[in-house]
Amino acid sequence: METDEYYMKIAIEEAKKAELLGEVPIGAIIVKNNHVIARAHNMRETLQQPTAHAEHLAIERAAKVLGSWRLEDCTLYVTLEPCVMCAGTIVMSRIPYIKYGAADPKGGCSGSLMNLLNQPDFNHRAQVESGLLEEQCGDLLRNFFRKLREKKKSDKRAILNHESDLLE
Repeated sequence: METDEYYMKIAIEEAKKAELLGEVPIGAIIVKNNHVIARAHNMRETLQQPTAHAEHLAIERAAKVLGSWRLEDCTLYVTLEPCVMCAGTIVMSRIPYIKYGAADPKGGCSGSLMNLLNQPDFNHRAQVESGLLEEQCGDLLRNFFRKLREKKKSDKRAILNHESDLLE
Protein backbone atom coordinates (compact mmCIF):
# COMPACT_ATOMS: atom_id res chain seq x y z
CA MET A 1 0.00 0.00 0.00
CA GLU A 2 1.35 3.42 -0.99
CA THR A 3 1.64 6.33 1.43
CA ASP A 4 -0.14 9.67 1.38
CA GLU A 5 3.18 11.30 0.49
CA TYR A 6 3.51 9.01 -2.53
CA TYR A 7 0.10 10.08 -3.82
CA MET A 8 0.72 13.77 -3.12
CA LYS A 9 3.93 13.56 -5.14
CA ILE A 10 1.82 12.40 -8.09
CA ALA A 11 -0.45 15.43 -7.58
CA ILE A 12 2.67 17.63 -7.49
CA GLU A 13 3.76 16.17 -10.84
CA GLU A 14 0.35 17.15 -12.21
CA ALA A 15 0.87 20.67 -10.85
CA LYS A 16 4.20 20.87 -12.69
CA LYS A 17 2.40 19.99 -15.93
CA ALA A 18 0.11 22.96 -15.35
CA GLU A 19 3.09 25.24 -14.82
CA LEU A 20 4.63 24.13 -18.13
CA LEU A 21 1.43 25.35 -19.80
CA GLY A 22 1.60 28.70 -18.00
CA GLU A 23 -1.22 27.67 -15.69
CA VAL A 24 -1.24 28.16 -11.94
CA PRO A 25 0.54 24.98 -10.74
CA ILE A 26 -2.19 23.02 -9.01
CA GLY A 27 -2.55 19.28 -9.42
CA ALA A 28 -5.07 16.73 -8.20
CA ILE A 29 -5.49 12.98 -8.24
CA ILE A 30 -8.23 10.64 -7.08
CA VAL A 31 -7.37 7.29 -5.53
CA LYS A 32 -9.68 4.33 -4.99
CA ASN A 33 -8.54 0.99 -3.57
CA ASN A 34 -4.90 2.13 -3.74
CA HIS A 35 -5.12 2.91 -7.47
CA VAL A 36 -4.97 6.33 -9.08
CA ILE A 37 -8.19 6.44 -11.10
CA ALA A 38 -7.98 10.08 -12.23
CA ARG A 39 -5.45 12.88 -12.42
CA ALA A 40 -5.66 16.45 -13.60
CA HIS A 41 -4.06 19.86 -13.38
CA ASN A 42 -5.33 23.40 -13.76
CA MET A 43 -6.45 24.21 -17.30
CA ARG A 44 -8.42 27.47 -16.88
CA GLU A 45 -6.21 29.57 -19.15
CA THR A 46 -5.68 26.82 -21.71
CA LEU A 47 -9.39 25.98 -22.00
CA GLN A 48 -10.64 29.47 -21.09
CA GLN A 49 -13.10 27.83 -18.70
CA PRO A 50 -13.57 29.09 -15.15
CA THR A 51 -14.44 25.59 -13.93
CA ALA A 52 -11.25 23.94 -15.25
CA HIS A 53 -9.67 23.62 -11.80
CA ALA A 54 -7.54 20.56 -11.15
CA GLU A 55 -9.98 19.10 -8.61
CA HIS A 56 -13.03 19.66 -10.78
CA LEU A 57 -11.38 18.02 -13.81
CA ALA A 58 -10.13 15.07 -11.74
CA ILE A 59 -13.61 14.54 -10.28
CA GLU A 60 -15.18 14.55 -13.74
CA ARG A 61 -12.60 12.02 -14.97
CA ALA A 62 -13.05 9.78 -11.93
CA ALA A 63 -16.83 9.77 -12.40
CA LYS A 64 -16.33 8.71 -16.01
CA VAL A 65 -13.92 5.92 -15.00
CA LEU A 66 -16.28 4.60 -12.33
CA GLY A 67 -19.43 5.15 -14.37
CA SER A 68 -20.98 6.97 -11.41
CA TRP A 69 -21.10 10.47 -10.01
CA ARG A 70 -20.86 8.97 -6.51
CA LEU A 71 -17.15 8.83 -5.70
CA GLU A 72 -17.58 7.02 -2.41
CA ASP A 73 -14.52 5.23 -1.05
CA CYS A 74 -12.23 7.63 -2.94
CA THR A 75 -9.56 10.00 -1.71
CA LEU A 76 -8.77 13.30 -3.40
CA TYR A 77 -5.19 14.55 -3.15
CA VAL A 78 -4.71 18.16 -4.23
CA THR A 79 -1.74 20.49 -3.93
CA LEU A 80 -3.80 23.54 -2.87
CA GLU A 81 -6.77 23.79 -0.54
CA PRO A 82 -10.00 23.53 -2.56
CA CYS A 83 -11.94 26.71 -3.36
CA VAL A 84 -15.69 27.17 -2.92
CA MET A 85 -16.51 25.66 -6.34
CA CYS A 86 -14.29 22.62 -5.85
CA ALA A 87 -15.44 22.12 -2.25
CA GLY A 88 -19.02 22.14 -3.55
CA THR A 89 -18.15 19.60 -6.23
CA ILE A 90 -16.46 17.42 -3.62
CA VAL A 91 -19.59 17.49 -1.45
CA MET A 92 -21.86 16.76 -4.42
CA SER A 93 -19.68 13.85 -5.59
CA ARG A 94 -19.53 12.40 -2.07
CA ILE A 95 -15.76 12.05 -1.86
CA PRO A 96 -15.15 11.11 1.79
CA TYR A 97 -11.43 11.91 2.13
CA ILE A 98 -9.58 15.06 1.08
CA LYS A 99 -5.85 15.57 1.57
CA TYR A 100 -4.30 18.84 0.48
CA GLY A 101 -0.89 20.44 0.61
CA ALA A 102 -0.85 24.22 0.87
CA ALA A 103 -3.56 26.24 2.59
CA ASP A 104 -5.25 29.05 0.65
CA PRO A 105 -5.97 31.84 3.13
CA LYS A 106 -7.63 34.01 0.46
CA GLY A 107 -9.85 31.42 -1.19
CA GLY A 108 -9.74 28.12 0.66
CA CYS A 109 -13.08 26.62 1.59
CA SER A 110 -11.79 23.49 3.24
CA GLY A 111 -10.65 25.06 6.49
CA SER A 112 -9.11 28.48 5.83
CA LEU A 113 -11.90 30.95 5.00
CA MET A 114 -14.63 28.46 5.77
CA ASN A 115 -15.09 24.72 5.73
CA LEU A 116 -17.78 23.66 3.31
CA LEU A 117 -16.59 20.07 3.53
CA ASN A 118 -17.78 19.79 7.11
CA GLN A 119 -20.97 21.85 7.00
CA PRO A 120 -23.35 20.04 9.35
CA ASP A 121 -26.39 20.96 7.24
CA PHE A 122 -25.13 19.08 4.16
CA ASN A 123 -26.01 15.42 3.76
CA HIS A 124 -22.37 14.62 3.02
CA ARG A 125 -19.19 15.66 4.79
CA ALA A 126 -15.56 14.80 4.13
CA GLN A 127 -12.60 14.18 6.38
CA VAL A 128 -9.93 16.76 5.59
CA GLU A 129 -6.20 16.46 6.18
CA SER A 130 -4.19 19.58 5.47
CA GLY A 131 -0.47 20.27 5.23
CA LEU A 132 0.55 17.14 3.30
CA LEU A 133 3.92 18.05 1.71
CA GLU A 134 2.85 21.62 2.39
CA GLU A 135 6.27 23.18 1.80
CA GLN A 136 6.72 21.58 -1.64
CA CYS A 137 3.19 22.48 -2.69
CA GLY A 138 3.52 26.03 -1.42
CA ASP A 139 6.94 26.50 -3.04
CA LEU A 140 5.48 25.59 -6.45
CA LEU A 141 2.90 28.35 -6.10
CA ARG A 142 5.24 30.94 -4.57
CA ASN A 143 7.86 30.40 -7.28
CA PHE A 144 5.26 30.55 -10.04
CA PHE A 145 3.84 33.87 -8.84
CA ARG A 146 7.33 35.30 -8.16
CA LYS A 147 8.36 34.51 -11.76
CA LEU A 148 5.11 35.99 -13.03
CA ARG A 149 5.72 39.25 -11.11
CA GLU A 150 9.31 39.39 -12.38
CA LYS A 151 8.14 38.90 -15.95
CA LYS A 152 5.58 41.70 -15.60
CA LYS A 153 8.27 44.03 -14.25
CA SER A 154 10.63 43.06 -17.07
CA ASP A 155 7.90 43.58 -19.68
CA LYS A 156 7.06 46.97 -18.20
CA ARG A 157 10.74 48.01 -18.29
CA ALA A 158 11.00 46.89 -21.92
CA ILE A 159 7.96 49.00 -22.86
CA LEU A 160 9.31 52.03 -21.02
CA ASN A 161 12.72 51.63 -22.71
CA HIS A 162 11.06 51.33 -26.10
CA GLU A 163 8.96 54.47 -25.47
CA SER A 164 12.08 56.29 -24.31
CA ASP A 165 13.89 55.30 -27.52
CA LEU A 166 10.99 56.62 -29.57
CA LEU A 167 11.19 60.00 -27.85
CA GLU A 168 14.89 60.46 -28.62
